[in-house]
Amino acid sequence: MNSKVWLIGGTSDSKAIAKMLTDSGIHFVVTVASPTAQNLYPSGIKVIAGSMDLKTMKSFCHRYLIRAVIDASHPYAIAVSRQAIAVTTQLHIPYLRYERINYQPSSIASKQAKIIDLDSFEVLLAGNYLTKQKVFLTVGCQILPQFQSWQTKATLYARVLPKIESLKTALAAGFTSDRLIAIRPPISIETETALWKQWNISLVVTKASGTSGGEDIKHQVAANLGIPLIVVARPLVVYPRQTSAMSEVQAFCRSVIISGRDSI
Repeated sequence: MNSKVWLIGGTSDSKAIAKMLTDSGIHFVVTVASPTAQNLYPSGIKVIAGSMDLKTMKSFCHRYLIRAVIDASHPYAIAVSRQAIAVTTQLHIPYLRYERINYQPSSIASKQAKIIDLDSFEVLLAGNYLTKQKVFLTVGCQILPQFQSWQTKATLYARVLPKIESLKTALAAGFTSDRLIAIRPPISIETETALWKQWNISLVVTKASGTSGGEDIKHQVAANLGIPLIVVARPLVVYPRQTSAMSEVQAFCRSVIISGRDSI
């Protein structure tokens, strides 16, 4: 059995990395959090779905003879990244974080848009930003329970993935069906604009998820409609090694091969 690169995936970034690894003839295995994320990758690529704790990650590394890890998980999936860093440190496995580039609006767009940059959701929820606003939350379903106490102080709308689990999470957090939309990105600027107008939104909250996460579209719509956009910064994680360049990911894999750590 050949040793492998472990690609922690589930994002559009990881899909591009998987193609690069395939084209380079490098053996690898992909892990994703949910079965639906398996559909990102073409047939022929080994994709394993399900969450893993530290013990499971260690067993996984031994079972698949992992010799290098490329972490291309979502920028806000910090628990996964921190566990992967801990495991690779303990097992002395090279680790590389692929971090998508932060979206940088043009000077014109930045002047037109009303952008509020916040360090965390804790800052958002502790402040007075949402009071009496018609708020559109484009932040995923996992964080929605933290907004439950705000259901009586603001009119909250949310977008979630079209999955039963996501809808259940939103409903349990106090969102009614008329304030939810289940749709899979990417979202076009036309659809985004129509939705904000239909709900008469006065404030939008998003994550700093980069262009691949649709942040650029939200900036454009916010500027066009004159609606304030709150952007919550990515959580701070100290990565052993990090890049936003696909060429460096390829060089990282090749260096592991050349180092003779095993045949990948």
